[in-house]
Amino acid sequence: MTRKEKKPRGAPKGNQNARKHGFYSKVLDEAEQLDLIAAEDITGIDNEIAILRVKIKAVLEQDPENIKLIMEATNTLARLLRTKYNLDKSQGKSVKEAILKVVSDLAVPLGISAGETLLK
Repeated sequence: MTRKEKKPRGAPKGNQNARKHGFYSKVLDEAEQLDLIAAEDITGIDNEIAILRVKIKAVLEQDPENIKLIMEATNTLARLLRTKYNLDKSQGKSVKEAILKVVSDLAVPLGISAGETLLK
């Protein structure tokens, strides 16, 4: 090899070692590792937004007093939506306020007082 030719660094393209021996291998079971492989082909954040919405609804129904988790989830949802639609921070703040209003509107019919706390 001449001085100008550099040998490529890292594993060859398509190498699967990271999946079997990588950073997450000890914390993911086999099914989760397969899900991770399948998820690599997904582009965009639409699935994450949908899952987060479902999880927020589940928390409101099952653990409505967990205000910290509800706030973190709604903040994350607002950031995902801001990213998806390339919104600036002021527009993102409006999205967050709209999400909190929806969460509040969902909580009240369920008899959950968390909705009022969220809007404060």
